[in-house]
Amino acid sequence: MKLMRYKNGGSGALKDTQRVDKILSNFGFGSRKEIKQLVKNGQVKVDGVVIKDSAMHVNPKESVIEVAGEILKYRQFIYIMMNKPQGVISATYDNRLRTVIDILPDEFKCFNLFPVGRLDIDTEGLLLLTNDGQLAHELLSPKKHVPKRYYALIDGNVTEKDADAFWEGVVLDDGYKTLPSELFILKSGAFSEVEIVIYEGKFHQVKRMFEAVGKKVKYLKRIQMGELKLDETLNTGEVRELTEDEAKLVKAVQRAN
Repeated sequence: MKLMRYKNGGSGALKDTQRVDKILSNFGFGSRKEIKQLVKNGQVKVDGVVIKDSAMHVNPKESVIEVAGEILKYRQFIYIMMNKPQGVISATYDNRLRTVIDILPDEFKCFNLFPVGRLDIDTEGLLLLTNDGQLAHELLSPKKHVPKRYYALIDGNVTEKDADAFWEGVVLDDGYKTLPSELFILKSGAFSEVEIVIYEGKFHQVKRMFEAVGKKVKYLKRIQMGELKLDETLNTGEVRELTEDEAKLVKAVQRAN
């Protein structure tokens, strides 16, 4: 039985053809020197024919590329769920701080992924990474009002009065009035546990909403985005690809009005 290794098309449109050594490098088969040796040893086939030149151009979408019996399967987009830990930022690059791209396993680092939206450096939880720019645009579009659900630990006694205020919309420190949001009280007291669903994504929004009612967020974790729920078996910092059903849930936003 032949093994298959999957690869996406990176960000943007892929040229029709690429050098074999570049394709194999993106799949994680090593440096160009190492790949040249693989070709020299007769380990690389294109459409069933052993190739002699690692610089030859092929179309990875149309040709069958095989390395030592392992078939490389091209696909255009990839979707990754991360349980983001504290202490890393939702960016592709930063010259001072670790990013969510920095902590990806090596097997995903060649995919040109980027985070869909942002979580604060001290916020944990569900973060989607992809190279599907159109889907990311749809998920983040203010017109879509994609719901985002968070679990939060609050310094202060959260009451139904706060829930009513959130449903009416609260005025933030810059004068902006938020859209209605849903506040569910799990436990109230000196420290309260809540879940909150918001339908927009203003800067530090959840924290600023609680500050508007005289309380402070001590811990924040995103647990759902749209219909996609965080896999609670993922430890902080861990990732996995979306299942086919999860990918369909995410893509459903593109069909929504």
